[in-house]
Amino acid sequence: MQTRPFTYLFYLQYLGLRYHGWQKQPGVKTIQGTLEKAFRYVLGHEDFTILGASRTDTGVSCNRGAFELFLKHEIFPDLLDELNSILSSDIRLLEFHPVPLTFNIIQDVAWKEYRYHFAIGEKFHPFAAGNLIFFEGIPDLDLMKKGAKLFEGKHDFRRFCSIDKVTDDYVREVLESDLCTHSEAGKGFIPEKASTFSVKGKGFLRYQVRIMMAALMDLGLGKITLDDLKNALDSDNATPISVAVPTNGLVLERVEFKK
Repeated sequence: MQTRPFTYLFYLQYLGLRYHGWQKQPGVKTIQGTLEKAFRYVLGHEDFTILGASRTDTGVSCNRGAFELFLKHEIFPDLLDELNSILSSDIRLLEFHPVPLTFNIIQDVAWKEYRYHFAIGEKFHPFAAGNLIFFEGIPDLDLMKKGAKLFEGKHDFRRFCSIDKVTDDYVREVLESDLCTHSEAGKGFIPEKASTFSVKGKGFLRYQVRIMMAALMDLGLGKITLDDLKNALDSDNATPISVAVPTNGLVLERVEFKK
């Protein structure tokens, strides 16, 4: 018998700069730990469980992520407003709705989209640095676009991740991969020469998107070739093809679940 039979799916967004990632850890500030503190205060107890759809790393932000809340009792309609009123301005809950006990926030993900935002040319205004990275040099963006398309499909991404003991299966399917002009380029503090690498798939390995982005930048700067990129997607060499780019350019853009 389920001890917490009421389950709810929450959507949220956050700026990751002040947090050591999603997962709760002793002695540091995390998204999960901050949310649990807010829920304890509003609910008046700690008899609940929070499970996230994605474990973002330190400094990574989120535009529309998700987590599941398990409770013994139904929650009241004004819960969202009360939680948002005590959460700091860099975390916002968007909506929630009940889900059946058969729902699994990990297994029922249809796809996740990550975006990595960067700029080249003249160094931009510091106010834009929350989720935008400056890269020196003048990379060939058209060549980088060609490289991004190579990631689509099923590949062995062992050269595009941090090798650890979590898994020995490095095959992942990338549904879409593209590089385009930043949607806000030339507006506000976002410079005109800002771009976005976007990638969509059901799941990703540790540091995978950041190393994919690093490889594209190395490609654009002439440090590797398209053939190098192709060969790295069909290799049992465990050495990363490139050094992962910084975290704060990365945003978990959206999580969608199976219907």
